[in-house]
Amino acid sequence: MKNKGHNNNGYQNLLKSLGFIYHCDRNSFFVKVFFIVLQSILPLANLFLLKLLIDVITAKIGMGGEWFGEDILKYIAMFCAVYLLNRLVSVLNGINDDVLKQRLIDYISDILQNKSSELDLSFYDDANYHDTFHRAQLEASTRPIQVLNNFSDLFGSLISIIGITLILASSSWLVIGVMLVAVIPTFIIRLLRSKKIYGWRRERTQIFRKANYYSYLLTKREFAKEVRVFRLADYFKSRFTELRRILVKQFLQISVRVARYDVLSAVFETAALLLTILLLVQRAYSGAVTIGGFVMLFEAFRRGMSYMQSLVRSIAGLYDNELFLKNLFDFLNLQAEIKSPDEIAAFPQKIDYVEFKNICFRYPGSDKEILKHYNLKAPINEVTCIEGENGFGKTTLVKLLFRLYDCNDGAVLINGIDIRRFDIDELRKNISVIFQDFSQYDMTVRENITIGDVNTNTDGIALTFNDKRLSEASKYSEAQAVIDNLPNSFDTILGKYFQGGEELSMGQWQRIALARALYADTNILILDEPTSWMDSKSAAQFKENLNKLKENKVVILITHTIQQK
Repeated sequence: MKNKGHNNNGYQNLLKSLGFIYHCDRNSFFVKVFFIVLQSILPLANLFLLKLLIDVITAKIGMGGEWFGEDILKYIAMFCAVYLLNRLVSVLNGINDDVLKQRLIDYISDILQNKSSELDLSFYDDANYHDTFHRAQLEASTRPIQVLNNFSDLFGSLISIIGITLILASSSWLVIGVMLVAVIPTFIIRLLRSKKIYGWRRERTQIFRKANYYSYLLTKREFAKEVRVFRLADYFKSRFTELRRILVKQFLQISVRVARYDVLSAVFETAALLLTILLLVQRAYSGAVTIGGFVMLFEAFRRGMSYMQSLVRSIAGLYDNELFLKNLFDFLNLQAEIKSPDEIAAFPQKIDYVEFKNICFRYPGSDKEILKHYNLKAPINEVTCIEGENGFGKTTLVKLLFRLYDCNDGAVLINGIDIRRFDIDELRKNISVIFQDFSQYDMTVRENITIGDVNTNTDGIALTFNDKRLSEASKYSEAQAVIDNLPNSFDTILGKYFQGGEELSMGQWQRIALARALYADTNILILDEPTSWMDSKSAAQFKENLNKLKENKVVILITHTIQQK
């Protein structure tokens, strides 16, 4: 795997993640910042109003006046109004957060999907890629919003701590010092925990993936038949359970080890609280502060400790998320090697021939040569057959023609032009194929066929399809007979993944996949074992149809070698 400008700079990763949040919904981002400021200031205002209220009540008690006067009512009304405003801001902030989270999930998903779809097929042959993608998937939907929350708490805590410090400074700088020192052990422990868990998760990515894989085998339809026929459920469940048991045991060991230090930090904080109470009681007893002042200062210290804890959690959270964000950016920094050239050659309007010239190829990470000095020329208006046993490299030739891989030596030519000189999208748009391991889409028949040449707008939404081409593709692929027997014809949903879907046999699925290749109506048509699942009658009829399909096309037919007895 190759990375472009691989960068593990934590500070930049955090800023990039904030950039994701900003770009996914700018209005919600700025509303979030505004609410943070309000929610940091309003509690301090209430704290000051509480002091004034208690002082007024204390004064009235000392003078023996009426307990319920206009001045008391004023402070009560102001106190309640600020409290209500704070609660309303909290509710609105919750709504805004929900919007921001959903927009962020969509934004990050779009980035991951784009990156995954642009990478070379060779990445899927690399276990390290799957590790990287697994880690990125785990972090993508949660880490950026956690970074937002960390920054929100950090910013809000700093504003609150500044206000608390100003309040406490009027009484004793010693209390401020105690408050600051008390959270240091907790801060160190949280950083240690984050580092330990990150290292543990990264080192055990393979185990996490294996556990997920066994769960996948037990829950996905494509494995359901064999799981039951070969009685594999207990076997796969035991493998899953054993891996999860190992992971849980190791995680708990880390958690318990860190918890011991947390207990010591709690004792340290309790000692700080005791010292502060004694200091404030002494000042109140000596008359240095009023009763209202004592309540305000004690509550300020208590809240200050809470804000300091929040600050520590935010910083530790940023450190923790920065570590895990490396996983996301490790994936986003991957770089495809197969690209369009800087100087693009025009793709031919008329295809005269396709040629594989002196091709040598082995798959990345393998020493086995799949193709060695292979040569083939496929002219227009003919069906060029490629026959060979399994492992001969027939399907590999198709992948090379589409530039899913590039050959190690030699060249693939169209009209004598090396295909590496063409724009990749233009090249692939002019070739249609049915693969031996064709895909089965749980969509309508019409969608299954017309995605062979889907016409979409800028949002990826399908606009139109060609009725004539759809009809001809269904006819020549022998799929029309299958479609006529479906309850809703072309509008029938195929597969059992969605409600109302109709399941097909593999031979029927193959006809639909073949119709998809024919619908594209390109000048180059690749047929990789196109009738392997069909009955003999349908296969024979399709071979007759090939004589019509080959007109003005380069047709390459891939089959197994027929052994004569």
